[in-house]
Amino acid sequence: MIRKAALTTALALCGAGCASGPPPRIDTPPPVLPAAFSYVPDPAVAGSLAALLPQEDPAFVSLRAAALDDAPSIGEAAARIERARAGARRAGAERMPQFDLAASLETSRTNPGSLGASLPTGITIDPDQTSYGASLGARWDADLFGRLKSEQRAASARLDAATADAEAVRIALIADLASLVVDWRSLEVRDAALSRDLDAANRLVALTASRANAGLAPGVDTARAEAIAAASRSRLAMLGGERANLIGRLVTLTARDAGWVETQLAAPGGTTALPLVPATLPSDLLARRPDVTAAAARLAAADSDLAAAAARRFPRITLSASLGLLAFSPGQLFDDDSLIGSLAAAIAGPLLDFGRISAEIDGAAADKRLAFQLYRAAVFDALGDAESGYRLIAATDARAAAAADEAVRFTRVETLTATRVRAGLADLSEQLEARRQADGAEERAAIARGEAQRARLLLWLALGGAGEV
Repeated sequence: MIRKAALTTALALCGAGCASGPPPRIDTPPPVLPAAFSYVPDPAVAGSLAALLPQEDPAFVSLRAAALDDAPSIGEAAARIERARAGARRAGAERMPQFDLAASLETSRTNPGSLGASLPTGITIDPDQTSYGASLGARWDADLFGRLKSEQRAASARLDAATADAEAVRIALIADLASLVVDWRSLEVRDAALSRDLDAANRLVALTASRANAGLAPGVDTARAEAIAAASRSRLAMLGGERANLIGRLVTLTARDAGWVETQLAAPGGTTALPLVPATLPSDLLARRPDVTAAAARLAAADSDLAAAAARRFPRITLSASLGLLAFSPGQLFDDDSLIGSLAAAIAGPLLDFGRISAEIDGAAADKRLAFQLYRAAVFDALGDAESGYRLIAATDARAAAAADEAVRFTRVETLTATRVRAGLADLSEQLEARRQADGAEERAAIARGEAQRARLLLWLALGGAGEV
């Protein structure tokens, strides 16, 4: 009778779980990608992705090595991977049997009077009793409906996401370092250009002062020359603040002191030629961008979480067994009579939970929809970054070329004007005007060239940083 009741209850539990049906289906179609990027170069003349980095600059090489070895952001990403790896190991271990070993020593004292006023003749009760025991137990969840398996898949997907996040941190760190090194080299070029402007202005100050003292030029020419020199000195002084910001950022990224950073930056830079732009396809971003990879992994984890939540509606079947020893004196511990054991199978499932599991399933379904939209956002972020990266390079290259041409032309005008002044064909005011127009032109060209180099680093980051050596 008891067995029949237990069987009836188990069947009711199974029916209650199975009647709930499969998890809700949520479509996650892959985003439609464009066929190509605009402004992408002809593959026949395109460069490599790795060449966008300043690989030949010794400062970048040493700073990158230091940052990847000991940067706090890298250490934080590594810790997140270890935490996700531990979660994956735990989820896998949940599918395996669990063995427990126990030993016990128990002493108890009983009041003989609790058994009655009198006992049969010849029967006595020892009020003090000590028991010795040892046991080995095993328990295993059969996981017939795949709940634990789904949880393991979700944990594994989160490990993949953490690994991709760490790669994204590494790539962003390298891009930041490269940008700071490019800015430092641009500062060096700007400093040299402004120093030449200041030297030229100082020569004009001396020339105009000499001519004014001789009565050959008005004193206003000297004032104009001094104003031009003061403008150059002001711009030179501003570079100090920019250097301080760059050093501070590099200290933060590399976890090294400022003196060591400045020593690395003191090494001469590498090549100054602008590298050719690589050609790529939008579909390459799905495999190359770590943020897209991480979003896809989180979507897979959300899908497994939904399956695990749905599996909670089904019964759980647990098998357990134990084998041990129990004796009331140490000498009897290994007698045949001290051997005890048990073997059990249990089934338990939801019968009436008033919508608790259904709410969990709805929450997991919402999480999956959210993960899918985040994945779509990551894909279109990647497409937008790459598209703007190609367009930005085209724009900055045009500006750099125009600024360089402007500097050359202003320098030529100044040279020709100075020649005419020496030949007596022009007065000193024309030379001052030519110097004023040429002042800062080389610095503007250096800034434009630095922006063109930075645009290439933004494209390297947008394309996923692949090809870095």
